[in-house]
Amino acid sequence: MSITDVLAAKLAEDTLKAMDELGEERLYTEVGDILAASSQSLEEAYMTEVRVRLSERLARKFLVNKVKAARVAKAQNKQAKPS
Repeated sequence: MSITDVLAAKLAEDTLKAMDELGEERLYTEVGDILAASSQSLEEAYMTEVRVRLSERLARKFLVNKVKAARVAKAQNKQAKPS
């Protein structure tokens, strides 16, 4: 892993934590703009890291909700069947 990748991953992680704490969903774009002004390579690596992490969050939320819904449906089916 190159130093650019390491720095981008750490910055993306820190940015997402800040976004959660501050409630600013687009903070990562502001950070990306600052990076773009000085290092296109770091900005591209950072944006990739952010997109990957945001995508993973979305997919994980979907998966958790899908499993919860299936468990609720299963529990409701058990209650509906006479013993």
